[in-house]
Amino acid sequence: MKKIRLSKSSISQKEKEAVLEVLDKEFLGMGEEVQKFEKKIQKYLDTDRDVVCVNTGTSALHIALEGLGLGEGDEVLVPTITYVASFQAVSATGATPVPCEIDPNTLFIDVEDAKNRITPNTKAIMAVHYASSSKGIEEICRLAEKFNLRVIEDAAQAFGCFRNGKMVGAIGDIVCFSFDGIKNITSGEGGAVVSSDKKLIQKIRDIRLLGVEKDSEKRYQGQRSWDFDVKHQGYRYHMSNIMAAIGIAQLDRLEQFKEKRQEIAKRYIEQLSDIDEVEFLDFDYENIIPHIFVIKTQQRDQLREYLLKHNIEVGIHYKPNHLLTKYNLGYSLPIAEKVYEKILTLPCHFDLSKDEQQFIINTIKNFYRGSE
Repeated sequence: MKKIRLSKSSISQKEKEAVLEVLDKEFLGMGEEVQKFEKKIQKYLDTDRDVVCVNTGTSALHIALEGLGLGEGDEVLVPTITYVASFQAVSATGATPVPCEIDPNTLFIDVEDAKNRITPNTKAIMAVHYASSSKGIEEICRLAEKFNLRVIEDAAQAFGCFRNGKMVGAIGDIVCFSFDGIKNITSGEGGAVVSSDKKLIQKIRDIRLLGVEKDSEKRYQGQRSWDFDVKHQGYRYHMSNIMAAIGIAQLDRLEQFKEKRQEIAKRYIEQLSDIDEVEFLDFDYENIIPHIFVIKTQQRDQLREYLLKHNIEVGIHYKPNHLLTKYNLGYSLPIAEKVYEKILTLPCHFDLSKDEQQFIINTIKNFYRGSE
């Protein structure tokens, strides 16, 4: 069998035609397509909260933190098991990301450990929606309210997901999405910040365009600002019309993506649940769209090698950030370290066929039976 990919983009003719339309207009930078995408996201989330699109999910996190005015001497609590982008977004502001323990059942930030790491320098909590789930966010929000902290939801993997009957992004303080090539929808690269904080949103709009005040309104009309002011550090973080066109087409396909990803997750659980050595995360797959599907097993490395040997690509999401030289603050997080030794990510994407998934499942069963 050909190599089964861990993840991949799913691009249809619709996305290709959308890009060609933008190319034909010969206005490739940030313009009306970006505004259309922002409004389409807002409508999809069923909210009147503002949406600001940027060039990557990491930019979304960074720009949200910058908009809050974080800098040197400030601290942000972050779960240690997340992609390094979460930590890089914090340190890019000059602030210090403080690694926290995780709940072993969800890999969400552990509220008690986070509470114990709050200092007078703590300004925010970055709650990462690991594998698309935000289970535990209510406790974090209560903790943040008690200590007057802002909450940035790193919802890079959670676009299209629900919690408490509402879309992720329709509620919460500041929510950041990613639209990179393998997320629940893609714009090639891209991201978005969603919030009801009007002052913050206006600042973010300016920061994404090098700090040029109110330049977004001009760009939406295919124009540029010539006589302007800049009061804050800005970055070239805006989204292009090409990226937005892909995103608009992808958003129209999201319900298909959702159904397929949920089917894949449920099939894994149904057929692997009789293997005692395999554990699943405590997620509600009726309400999330699994960007990744993660299992836990004591024989993680052996199973990983076995699957790779059988042409099945797997991953490990993620190495704890407190084990990285840049973000090691000199303490251990034993729960996260133990979980890290067990987690393995199985293929989960729209183009994964039933036959391919059945081959993956049968191969895992053969491994635990001791078969070759």
